[in-house]
Amino acid sequence: MTAHKIAVIVGSLRQASYNRKTANALTALAPESLVLESLDISKLPMYNEELDDTPPEEWVIFRTALKACDGFLFLTPEYNRSIPGVLKNALDVGSRPYGKSAWKGKPAAVISVSPSAIGGFGANHHLRQCLAYLDVPTMAQPEAYIGDAAKRFAEDGTLTDESTRKFLGEFIVAFADWVATVKG
Repeated sequence: MTAHKIAVIVGSLRQASYNRKTANALTALAPESLVLESLDISKLPMYNEELDDTPPEEWVIFRTALKACDGFLFLTPEYNRSIPGVLKNALDVGSRPYGKSAWKGKPAAVISVSPSAIGGFGANHHLRQCLAYLDVPTMAQPEAYIGDAAKRFAEDGTLTDESTRKFLGEFIVAFADWVATVKG
């Protein structure tokens, strides 16, 4: 069986972010059918349509990396009931120039992680809305909202909460099944 290459896109720039810690935990829990690779969005220049004819090198590298992937795993914090600007910029850069989206048709899943109790519900759904427009088939179930994140990780980033580990294990297996279904 060939493993599917999945780009892990973390919408938080903090190195010690709970989203990054969750991404690391998912990478460790991933079944052999998935190869998860982090894709850095922190250095992407802001999208500007005037640059489509002569795109910055960072855009070209990013778009090429997206096209080489079989699917996407998004992890996002919630900023003002929405996704962070850096994540929205990555969506925009990957979707352009018009008609040449690197996202189109590839399976995805969304996890929102937050220190608050509701686990980034607003950001999760806002990201799903963006992905629907970009024609990214996004796994509907199980939904993943990780709240009270500070209580789930040790200082070194190790996931210490067993119920969260169990849930993430089930989530990543469901995502592997989703990728296999979409990729046929």
